[in-house]
Amino acid sequence: MNTPSASDRIHGTLLGLAMGDAFGAPFEGGPIERLVWALIGKTRDRKRRWTDDTQMSLDLAASLIAHGKLDPDDAARRFAKSYRWSRGYGPAAAKTLVKIGKGVPWQEANRATYKEGSLGNGGAMRAPILGVFFASERDKLVEAAQVGASITHAHPLGVDASVMIAIATAEAFRGAPKAQIIDAASEDRHLDMRAPLAHISALLDASSTPNASDLQNEVGVGMLANESPITALYAACAYLEKDYEEMFAFLTSCGGDVDTMCAIAGAIWGASRGASALPKAWLDDLEGVELLTSTADQLVEVLTARESAPE
Repeated sequence: MNTPSASDRIHGTLLGLAMGDAFGAPFEGGPIERLVWALIGKTRDRKRRWTDDTQMSLDLAASLIAHGKLDPDDAARRFAKSYRWSRGYGPAAAKTLVKIGKGVPWQEANRATYKEGSLGNGGAMRAPILGVFFASERDKLVEAAQVGASITHAHPLGVDASVMIAIATAEAFRGAPKAQIIDAASEDRHLDMRAPLAHISALLDASSTPNASDLQNEVGVGMLANESPITALYAACAYLEKDYEEMFAFLTSCGGDVDTMCAIAGAIWGASRGASALPKAWLDDLEGVELLTSTADQLVEVLTARESAPE
């Protein structure tokens, strides 16, 4: 395999995330959810429509581009402004964003539904953007992932899953091998994350053939932060040297929160392999490729300027 450039990896992160999200959405949920998405899951020009996973990642990227750092107040406003029920936002996140849109500070809105904050995977799903933005600054990456998740998912597990995925994406972006990606992402994790992380690490070490039922039973594929993000991390690493389509097929066979797992895994895979390795036919069928590409271009510009700035 050719070694992708940093620019190609940044584009791969955002496009890989959106592709997994949009193509995974039709496999999400039960019969009712799938029926709803069958009705609204295509754009007017018949492209595959992405969900809140991509929308919030784009909002976060736009905020980073505008400020050159994580400004949580600005990011919160952008999240709230972009909120549309038709993007498939989770119920807790929707309530939080509506409150923020009405002027409630995010530090208050994020615990209005759950006293400890949401422990869903919403912080983790957009963490890949922080992973590539702060890839060379680990301390800033961890802090940004913690604060960035807390805007909507303030529970310690929701925050920790965001850190885990941000670190995994940063390692992939830096060209790390799959075992190193999981090892780095697993370090100092929340107690409730350790057993499933140890399980996927053992699976990777054993070079076992991925088994959907094993992941369902031993790790989980639901919306909780200590379930689907870990399964997505495993899939990204297990298929890191294989085709994107193979990884996607495995994750859809797992069931559960398919679009978010595919988005997270797609971002990590894309950060490692680059946009040039993504299936072109799928890109041709994806909503908003021009917006995604333009956003990635701007991220590249900001990061290049930062790296070339004098100390």
